[in-house]
Amino acid sequence: MLKSTISYLIILVVVFFVSCQTDQVKSEKPEWAIIIHGGAGGMTPERYSGDLGEKYKKSLEIALSLGVKSLKNNNSALDVVEEVITYLENDTLFNSGKGAVFTHSKTVELDASIMDGATLNAGAVAGIKRIKNPIKAARMVMDKSPHVFLAGEGAEVFAEESGLEMVPNSYFFTKKRLQQIEKTLNKEKVEKEKHGTVGVVVLDSKGNMAAGTSTGGISNKRFGRIGDSPIIGAGTYADNSTCGISATGQGEYFIRLAIAHSISDLLKYKKISIQEAADQIIMKELTQLGGSGGVICLDAHGNEAVSFNTKGMFRAFENSKGKRWISMFGKLN
Repeated sequence: MLKSTISYLIILVVVFFVSCQTDQVKSEKPEWAIIIHGGAGGMTPERYSGDLGEKYKKSLEIALSLGVKSLKNNNSALDVVEEVITYLENDTLFNSGKGAVFTHSKTVELDASIMDGATLNAGAVAGIKRIKNPIKAARMVMDKSPHVFLAGEGAEVFAEESGLEMVPNSYFFTKKRLQQIEKTLNKEKVEKEKHGTVGVVVLDSKGNMAAGTSTGGISNKRFGRIGDSPIIGAGTYADNSTCGISATGQGEYFIRLAIAHSISDLLKYKKISIQEAADQIIMKELTQLGGSGGVICLDAHGNEAVSFNTKGMFRAFENSKGKRWISMFGKLN
């Protein structure tokens, strides 16, 4: 009788403990969350001291505030991702849209992708030269076509027929990027910003996730080179049941490792934390393969993770519970 009573009490204690833990997890989950990146690479306090660093920080602050305002207005994760990336594409500081790097032929070729975590639907464009905002084209491919990935002239025809704003390729030219490619072509030593991709991951108030990525690729690229940014599962991925991810780095390595999807799979099958999953792929597998770069992530509970093996990564985060940070170099700074 005594043993039965003790066993019963133990069961009650265990049930109570588990119940409390479950309630705690539910209560701690934010209503919404957003995380942003502006590329990873050789960012150091010395290189981005003074006005230059402040410009990048200010731009990240504006992008973050824009996304937060949209989330507070109950806009969908997809709409917020598109809105914030559009802002970043129009900012000449980043290697996407207006601030994109030049190809070997002194043109600009842009890539972008977006994914809906609720439906696993996705859209992407690559090698485009005349669409003002590639992320809008990627969203249009997802919403208005039976396809996932359109490239080059075909993507531009589709975008133009769909009513998106078109511009001459010269619209994307900036003095900074022109000087960069001229130094490279003249074989002068130039400090390259290799990983200037932008990306956004969002969890909205309905529990839906979305992720998007946009880039101009690598400076001096040739032969129609395409990296990971427009490739679903490599540079972008979102699944309501696991996480949302946007990557930045040496695209060839991210494609080979299917980095974004690999992180999602770790959450699905190993049941580890989002930070552990991101570090497993970036700090171990990517690093061992010889690649560099990083990822931003949100899991289904709104937990954020950032992992990168470069000197720095432009990034920002905020959630509905008041947690907020903006950082550019190693750890949060």
